[in-house]
Amino acid sequence: MSSEIRAVVFDFDGLVLDTEVPVYASWCAAFEAHGAPPPTIEEWSVEIGTSGSIDMHAWLIDRADRPVDLDVMNESRRAHRDALLAREHARPGVIAWLAEADAAGLSLAIASSSPADWVDEHLGRLRLRERFAFVVTAGGKLRAKPAPDTYLDACARLGVAPRQALAVEDSPNGIAAAKAAGLHCVAVPNDITQLLDLSAADLRLSSLADFTIADVIRRL
Repeated sequence: MSSEIRAVVFDFDGLVLDTEVPVYASWCAAFEAHGAPPPTIEEWSVEIGTSGSIDMHAWLIDRADRPVDLDVMNESRRAHRDALLAREHARPGVIAWLAEADAAGLSLAIASSSPADWVDEHLGRLRLRERFAFVVTAGGKLRAKPAPDTYLDACARLGVAPRQALAVEDSPNGIAAAKAAGLHCVAVPNDITQLLDLSAADLRLSSLADFTIADVIRRL
C-alpha cells in the first residue's frame, strides 16, 4: 500500500450509515401530512453534508395548507425517522474497509457536520465507535462542511498531513470540504446523493463493497 496514504477519514451520514434517506423520508411525510408539497431532492441537496442551510420549520409553515403545531410535528417526524433508522446497518463495505485499514496500519477518523451526540449515538449502536481514533464533528470553532474545518482537525489529531489522508464522502458539500482541506477524496453515493454532482471527487465508486482501499489508492 502506498506510503503516501497514512489515514482514512470517513464522513458519517449517508456514508457509514444511511441516515439521509430516513431523515429525508420523515420530512417528506411531515410535509405531506400538512398538505404541503415535500422538498425535491434538488431542494433537499442544499442540506446534505452540512447543517443549518434550510429552515425546514419555516419552509413547512409557508407551504402547508393547514396550521402546523411544530411540537407535535417534530415528535411524529422524529419517531418516524428513528423507526426507519433502526432498520439501517453499516453501509456495504464499511466493515471491510475498517478491517483493511487496521491491517495496513492506517489511522481512522470521522469528520462530520452533524452534532457529536448524533454521531456518537449511532456509532455506539453499530458498535463502531472504538474503531475510530477520533470523531470530529462541527460546532464551536469548527464550521460545518463545505468548510474544510472538520477534515483539517481530523488530520491534525491523527498527526498526518492532509495530502497523506484519504477522505470518503457521499455529498457535494463533503467533497468540497475534503478537497479544500487538501485530502484525496473518493465519493461513494447513496440512493439520494447518487443523483447529485459528485464530479469534484478524485474517484467515484458504486459501493465500498466493490473496491478495497488498496484498489482506490492504485486508481488515484
